[in-house]
Amino acid sequence: MKKIILIIAIFAFTNNSFAQQQIIGKWLSEDKEGITTIYENNGKYFGKITWLKKPNDEKGKPFTDTENPDKSKRIQPLLSLVILKGFVYKNNQWENGTIYDPESGKTYTCTIWISDGKLKVRGYWGIFYQTQTWTKTK
Repeated sequence: MKKIILIIAIFAFTNNSFAQQQIIGKWLSEDKEGITTIYENNGKYFGKITWLKKPNDEKGKPFTDTENPDKSKRIQPLLSLVILKGFVYKNNQWENGTIYDPESGKTYTCTIWISDGKLKVRGYWGIFYQTQTWTKTK
């Protein structure tokens, strides 16, 4: 009986660990304009922009975070910008994190989950929300 309980416990732990890791990787945005790479750091999940369809302006200079409310960060290139921060895995989703929108300079609370192999990214502002569907890529 103890062996059965141990086997079930090991299976449950490894299955949960696998589920948590599904988010890790490169995800193409819904508009296909960028790729965000999601990674784990100290038990929390983060995502940074690692590819942009148009990374540079017409003069060849990298687009920067011009709308950031912190003026000192407005010179930071969008490429490598961390836009997903602090997610924890709970109840088959990643929650308690934030998503930063470089187009508006606003940060929103966010929940992420996987449905049919696609990443659902939902940002909240008050009682309203918007959900995007991202596709895993190589």
